[in-house]
Amino acid sequence: MNKFNKYTVIGVMSGTSLDGIDICKCHFYKHKNWTYRIENGVTIKYSKKWNKTLNSLHSRDEKFINEINIEYGELIGNEINKFIKDNNSDIDFIASHGHTIFHQPEKKMTLQIGDGQTIANTTNLKTISNFRKLDVELNGQGAPLVPIGDLFLFSEYKYCLNLGGFSNISIKKDNGIIAYDICPVNIILNYLSKKINLDYDKEGKIGKSGSVNLDLLQRLNQIDYYKKPYPKSLSREWLENEILKLDEIKYLKTEDLLATFYEHIGVQIGEKLKDNLVYISGGGAKNKYLINRIKKYSKSKIIIADQLNLDYKEAIIFGFLGVLKNRNEINCLKDVTGADRDSSSGEIHYPK
Repeated sequence: MNKFNKYTVIGVMSGTSLDGIDICKCHFYKHKNWTYRIENGVTIKYSKKWNKTLNSLHSRDEKFINEINIEYGELIGNEINKFIKDNNSDIDFIASHGHTIFHQPEKKMTLQIGDGQTIANTTNLKTISNFRKLDVELNGQGAPLVPIGDLFLFSEYKYCLNLGGFSNISIKKDNGIIAYDICPVNIILNYLSKKINLDYDKEGKIGKSGSVNLDLLQRLNQIDYYKKPYPKSLSREWLENEILKLDEIKYLKTEDLLATFYEHIGVQIGEKLKDNLVYISGGGAKNKYLINRIKKYSKSKIIIADQLNLDYKEAIIFGFLGVLKNRNEINCLKDVTGADRDSSSGEIHYPK
């Protein structure tokens, strides 16, 4: 295998649920097919200051957002430097998703902060970033981007389901793949948990103790988004407009709200899983009660990812998107995002 068919990459991802910055070292190999090996990874928890900053950044002015974009790039770069030092790593390049602040593709707007040039300068390594922008310019959703990795790296599973801030699914179909966001998961479960001074509902114990509110459940399941055909994607803005404004969020007990949302998530995800194998990753896969609710409504055999893939699958796949961009190969599929054409998305930055 020549050096042009082997890559050692650091993949970086920060999800909407603000769990932290996922950094992983991964090797990708191209023979007849693509394979990968994840070596190790780390999740950098956000300080209270960063958590507050990222949570409210969408409401700040452009000048402040630009300043934080650079500062956040420095944060990522410095954490990567520590990771490389700890792991004695020889790296070809970095592929960083950044952290989403705006995602409104219908307005041709998406912003993932974590300036790629700043990361490159801080680490002295080539950095590929800004993976969503080109697809949005091509009239696509700019999401989901993970399916290209599901297609090439996880081909043995009909369904790949990620349970992050939102749930997204890839479905192998007719020698290709379709994918879309299903519903909110950790972004709403964590929001509700914070009402009772918890960062999250560990293993779903609070929700399990509550009672499902059938009226709210019915309202949730009738939200327009669920009736829309794919391609489609969700965002924090959608959550604020469609769910956080519901009266029940203000007056129902937190445990009953959690119980209702677990049921809602179970219904929305479970009905998509009609047969075969489903491979589940993301933070929500650690939530036993959430998995229980999905199983209730699903007909698929559920496979939970091993620990490294469970925690870092999205970071791995953004590493893979970087590999494809580095080779000037397609990494963004119009059949998934609804764009005018397939594209090789991302911006390459060299250290200055």
